This record gives sequence, structure tokens and C-alpha cells, in this order.
Amino acid sequence: MTNARWQQWMVAAQLAIAAGWVAWLWPHSRGWAVGGAAAWLLGPRLWLGLQFALMLHYNRGDPVPRPPAGRVLRAWWAETQWATWVFGWWQPFRHAAVADWLPPPPAAGAPAAPRGVVLVHGFLCNRGFWTPWFALLRRRGHAFVAVTLEPPFGSIDGYAGTIDAAVRRVAESTGRPPLVIGHSMGGLAVRAWLKACGNAGTARVHRVVTLGSPHAGTWAARFSRSENGLQMLPGHPWLQALAGAETAACRARFTCFYSDCDNVVYPATTATLEGADNRFVPGTAHVQMAFHPAVLGACLEIAGQP
Repeated sequence: MTNARWQQWMVAAQLAIAAGWVAWLWPHSRGWAVGGAAAWLLGPRLWLGLQFALMLHYNRGDPVPRPPAGRVLRAWWAETQWATWVFGWWQPFRHAAVADWLPPPPAAGAPAAPRGVVLVHGFLCNRGFWTPWFALLRRRGHAFVAVTLEPPFGSIDGYAGTIDAAVRRVAESTGRPPLVIGHSMGGLAVRAWLKACGNAGTARVHRVVTLGSPHAGTWAARFSRSENGLQMLPGHPWLQALAGAETAACRARFTCFYSDCDNVVYPATTATLEGADNRFVPGTAHVQMAFHPAVLGACLEIAGQP
């Protein structure tokens, strides 16, 4: 089952249970009917609160200073809203609504086309994750391909072919190496693709930007039993082999955004890479990071570089 279909069923089940609760209790107590349905639908927000509590606990020994309570609460509130859009609408129902945009290559003698972008989502996601990016990139003239990594619970190495095809399509459309942006596990998938390419890989990209990617793993991976989830465990042999295969020149092409309020990738500095341009974005949650104005602006600035 694809991530989109699975998430469609999850949304439908949530709404059906809430509607059934209301229908059952409405004749007896309207207050209990409405209150129970609201509590059920707000349950995921409470789960996000638990994620933030675990993040604070396991960030205690990290070099990044502990964020103040107000910053954490604002990050939690922002994450509840972004996660609702991502998992409740864009990914299950809008993932195919906007096609990739690849304009024809510029004619001989014409100005060079703006640099293209390849978008790579993370764990439990699909290309619908990037929905707000599509209109923005097209408006600025950046060709783009947003991939869907499948099977959703396979090895991260298995996604290299999908990324390779996307990079090739964007480069052929623009005549220039693209900017590749990976959110969460997507950043690891891009690194795995570069490893599979060998020494030729770095020449095929302008830069790689990762947003909250667990380069050194994340404690939250302990909740997973899938192959790709287990590969993100801190100290996993797959992560060690990935790091051991990278050169200094490869790492120098990376820009890695990380935060003190990332509720999925923690401790915080696990989202950094030695030798990369590591950029701290305080008070930004995991999904929120992909839509944070400062992060969006930085990515567009990198895409606009010659």
C-alpha cells in the first residue's frame, strides 16, 4: 500500500470514528458527543506533545542549549498546524494534484535557465509534502521534480534510482546541475544516492540542502520496525558505512539545517554533518522546518546562485 492510500484510510477512519461517537451519544448527551469527538480528533496534537517531551529529555546532553518553554510551545503549536495539512490533506489527497514542471531547454544563445530543484521527502511521506513549494518554484522559473520514495518501508539504498532519474530529468531540462533538497530521511536518501554514484555524484549537483535530516541517526527511530526506520538508529552500521564513504569535497556541497525544537530528529546535532555548512534555526519543529520563511528563503538563495 502506498503512503497516500494508507494516509487516506487513516483520515477516513479518524473522521468515521468521530462521526460514529457523535451519532451514538447525541440523543443522550450533546456535550459528551461533541466533546468526545473533539478529543478524538485532537489526539494527534497530544501525541506531538509527547514527542516534544522526549526531545527535551534526550537533548539534555547535546551541545545545543536547551530552548525556553515559550519557544517549545510555539514550535509545538506550529507543528500541529503543519502536520495537519501535510498528513491530513496534501499527502493523502493532493500528492498528484500538481505535476512536476520541466520547461523546454533554452534555445541556443538564449540566457541560461534558472537552476532546477529536486525535492526529496522523508519517512512516511510522499511528494505531496512539498505542495506549497510548487507554485513558488514555478513562479521563480525553477524547474522541479518532487519524487515519491517507494516502497515506503524499504531500504534507503533502494531509493537511489528514483533520485538519480529526477536529477537527470532536471539537469536535461535546464542544462545545469540542480539543487537537491531533502527533508528528514530524504537527506539520507540523497547521501545514499551520492554514494551509489561514486566520484561522479558530486559533479551532478549544485548543492544538497538537508532539512532536519538524521545524519547521525535519531533516538526516535527506536519506535520503528521498518528497514529504513532501523537504518536511522544512532550508531547503525548503515549510517557508519554511509559516513565512511564520503569525501571532504562531497560534504562541502551540503547545507544542513537543524533546530533545538526538532521533535523527530534528536539530539539536535545529529542533524549536522562535519564539513558541511550547518545552519541553526532556533525554535523550529520537524515538519515546520520545510516551510519556515528563513529556510525557504535560504533555499531559494542557494538555487539562485550561479
